[in-house]
Amino acid sequence: MHEPEPLSALNITPLIDVLLVLIVTLILTIPMMTHKVPIDLPTGGKPTTESNVIHRIDLNAAGQISLDGTPVDLAGLRARLDMIRADPNVQLQFSTDGAARYERFDQTLAVIKRAGITKLGFVGNERFRNFDAVE
Repeated sequence: MHEPEPLSALNITPLIDVLLVLIVTLILTIPMMTHKVPIDLPTGGKPTTESNVIHRIDLNAAGQISLDGTPVDLAGLRARLDMIRADPNVQLQFSTDGAARYERFDQTLAVIKRAGITKLGFVGNERFRNFDAVE
């Protein structure tokens, strides 16, 4: 009887399959690695010695807004912010009561953004500085 000879040919089909999977994976991941999100970060520079005027917006738990201690509605806030924006040395600070509705906070923030205010700070977030600390 005749014994079969061992096959000397190499089966490269699995190798080609693996290479195709690697190529497809590479093609799909390259755009994700090169995608950029443009963010304008402050450049630092020299500190200014000019005196800055600080205005403060307060939003209480009832949803009432006050600018520098004077109660104001959203339309009045927009008009006053337009006057405030004209001065380049003005800073605006926004303080919100923790019990205030987010919807009212969002409306107020939208008015500030539409007014073109660029120097805005949030007051009262210091308590979240060490968020992982046990109280």
